[in-house]
Amino acid sequence: MRSQPCTQPLHAIETASVDELRALQLERLRETLRHVYDNSPVYRARFEAHGVSPEDLGSLEDLARFPFTTKQDLRDNYPFGLFAVPREQVVRIHASSGTTGKPTVVGYTQEDIDTWAEVVARSIRAAGGRAEDMVHVAYGYGLFTGGLGAHYGAERLGCTVVPMSGGQTEKQVQLIRDFDPDIIMVTPSYMMNIADELERQGIDPRDLSLRAGIFGAEPWTDAMRSEMEQRLGIDAVDIYGLSEVMGPGVAQECVESKDGPTIWEDHFYPEIIDPETGEVLPEGEEGELVFTSLTKRAMPVIRYRTRDLTRLLPGTSRTMRRMAKITGRSDDMLIIRGVNVFPSQIEEQLLAVEGLAPHYYLEVSKQGHLDALAIHVEMAAPSSPNTMQDAQKALQHRVKSLIGVSAAVTAHEPGTIPRSEGKAQRVVDKRR
Repeated sequence: MRSQPCTQPLHAIETASVDELRALQLERLRETLRHVYDNSPVYRARFEAHGVSPEDLGSLEDLARFPFTTKQDLRDNYPFGLFAVPREQVVRIHASSGTTGKPTVVGYTQEDIDTWAEVVARSIRAAGGRAEDMVHVAYGYGLFTGGLGAHYGAERLGCTVVPMSGGQTEKQVQLIRDFDPDIIMVTPSYMMNIADELERQGIDPRDLSLRAGIFGAEPWTDAMRSEMEQRLGIDAVDIYGLSEVMGPGVAQECVESKDGPTIWEDHFYPEIIDPETGEVLPEGEEGELVFTSLTKRAMPVIRYRTRDLTRLLPGTSRTMRRMAKITGRSDDMLIIRGVNVFPSQIEEQLLAVEGLAPHYYLEVSKQGHLDALAIHVEMAAPSSPNTMQDAQKALQHRVKSLIGVSAAVTAHEPGTIPRSEGKAQRVVDKRR
C-alpha cells in the first residue's frame, strides 16, 4: 500500500478517556432530549405515550426507556413533520431515493452542516488523508447525501476536491489519470467498475496516483477489500453513514488498523438491539444498530433503527467504539427454504472462487411453492465452457456448504452483467 497511516487524530476528543467521552455523551444526550421534547410535537407525543420525559435520563443506560424512531416515522411525517426548528432555519434538505413509498426527508441547520463537515473531515483524516491531498468524489451529488457530504468534509480538511459525481465512467478514468488524485470516495461496487474500465483501456490500475479509497453507501466484505487493494494498489477503508442520522461520516475505519469503522461517539450514540424484541444487547453481541444523534438541531433522531446488523467492539486506534462489518440488514434478509441469506455472504464466497469477478446479482423466484435462489456472476476473464462450468460448480458447492442453501449458479462472460453507477442492486426478487 502507498499510504502513510495517520496517527494524529483531527480532534482531541477522539483519544480522550472513556470517562470524559461518556460524560460528554450524557450532557449532549440530555440537551438533545430536551430540545426534541420542547420543539418537536411528534417526539413530545411519543415520549408522553411511553411515559417518559427528558428528566428521566439519569444515565446513558436510561436511554433504553425511550421509544425507537423508524424510517416509517419519517414517511408518516413527510415532508417536514420531524423538524425541531422552524423551516426558515433549515439551510439544506436531503432525501433518500427509497424504492417504495415516499422518500425520507432530512433537514440541516447551518450548525448541522458545519458538524457534518467536521466529522467527514475527521473521517478522511482517519483514512490517512492530509490537507494537501486531492480527493476525487465519485459519490452521487444531489438529494443523496454521499456527494455533498464527502465534498464539504474534504474541503473542511483543506483538500482539493474533484466533484465528479457518479457515472461517465470513461471520464472518471480520464480525470483520475490527468489530475492524479490521492484519494477516491465512491461506492465499492462502482470502484470495481472503474477498475474494469481502466483495464479495458489497457491501463494497470496500480499505476494510478491513488493511494487510498474511502468506500461506503453499501455493505462490502473483507474479501472485497483484499480484491481492491491488490488490484488497485491502495488502502481500502470503510466509511459509514445514513441520511436519517447525518450522512456519510457517522463512522470511519482508521487506516492504521482497518478493523471496522470507529463511531464518532461524541456526535452519535450507538446501541445494539435484538431486532425482534428491541432489547438492548451487550457489547460484542450481534444485532440491529440503533443511533441517537447528540448534536443535530434541525432534525435530531432518537433511537433510530438503522436495520443494519453488526456488533459494537472496543476502540483500538481511537477511544471510541468500533462497529464490525455489516453482515446484512434486518429488512433485506432473504429466507430461502428456511435459511437466512444475505447478499454479502454470497459475495464473500464468490470472491473465494478463482476466476470469478465481483460483479453479480441474486435472483429469487418460486419453484412451485418453494423459494429458489439463482446466482448470476461474471468471469474475471474470457473463459472456456469447461472453465466456466468448474467455477459454477465451485461456487455452488461453497454456498451449499458454508451458507447452507442450494443455488443455481450461472457464470457469464466479462462485461455482461449490468454495472452500477451508485449503490449496487444485488437482489432481483421475482416472488413479489
